[in-house]
Amino acid sequence: MAKPGRLGVGIIGAGKVGAVLGAALRGAEHAIIGVSAVSEASLERAATLLPGVPVLAVQDIVERAELVLLAVPDDALGPLVEGLAKLGAWQPGQLVAHTSGRFGVGILHPVRAAGAVPLALHPAMTFTGMSLDLTRLLDCTFGVTADPAMLPIAQALVVEMGAEPVAIAEGDRVLYHAALAHGSNHLVTLVAQASQLLREVGVDAPERMLGPLLRATLENALASGESALTGPVARGDAGTVAAHAEALREHDGGSGGDILEAYLAMARATARRAGSRGLLRPEQLDGIRQALDTAGQEPGGDVDGGDPDAEAAQP
Repeated sequence: MAKPGRLGVGIIGAGKVGAVLGAALRGAEHAIIGVSAVSEASLERAATLLPGVPVLAVQDIVERAELVLLAVPDDALGPLVEGLAKLGAWQPGQLVAHTSGRFGVGILHPVRAAGAVPLALHPAMTFTGMSLDLTRLLDCTFGVTADPAMLPIAQALVVEMGAEPVAIAEGDRVLYHAALAHGSNHLVTLVAQASQLLREVGVDAPERMLGPLLRATLENALASGESALTGPVARGDAGTVAAHAEALREHDGGSGGDILEAYLAMARATARRAGSRGLLRPEQLDGIRQALDTAGQEPGGDVDGGDPDAEAAQP
């Protein structure tokens, strides 16, 4: 016997997110009435994570579903919603949720105009599109946006998937998403750059060297914030910072490559935040800035500075 309040759910987009959230909703005993999938990878994900669920046309899913989950790329969301509105597909009382981080419910205005209920449910998680993501949902939060009267519905759906809902105001969605993208996507770039350099100096398994360091750094940063900061910038060691920049410039053949560019940008941001929080003395901050400015403008040259007695036990 089905639980009260179970819904017929249609999934539009069997990408890494849509297929996993569909499986999570199915695990909460909602009925998945159909899924849209076009590419071979999407069809395979649907078969693996949503076995027995029919692959249907988008309009057929919207016609049959009580809850429509739109798991499509950001740029495709608006045109899809508008196109379905022109076809008269949206139904009064129907729940329509999208998974975009960038948008709130404003982009679903054609849904609202048709009498359906717009919801924004964005998982703050990176997905593989495999079953292990279902376990990760248990330690995940969702950025949730909805009209005040409908917010409990959005929150309940997230809780049923095993995650924690966090309300995000409509006007804050872009900044919210920028924060997540900055932290997650740029972390991948930083790890890839560090791994490249280690391989080039003969480290066969850079992941074994970086793994313990990065995990400890992340745990310390989440627990203690910027007071967990270590390394040459935090020590005011301008000479080391300048040497790093020179080595990276030489590595790039004298021109500014993406690793040098990222190092300089992140070192400047780190120095600025460390200075504003009193972690660096003014003269130390000036020394770091001069080293970075010199590195950014002129190839070659050494910048001397830093405290030779400063603790150097950590990177």
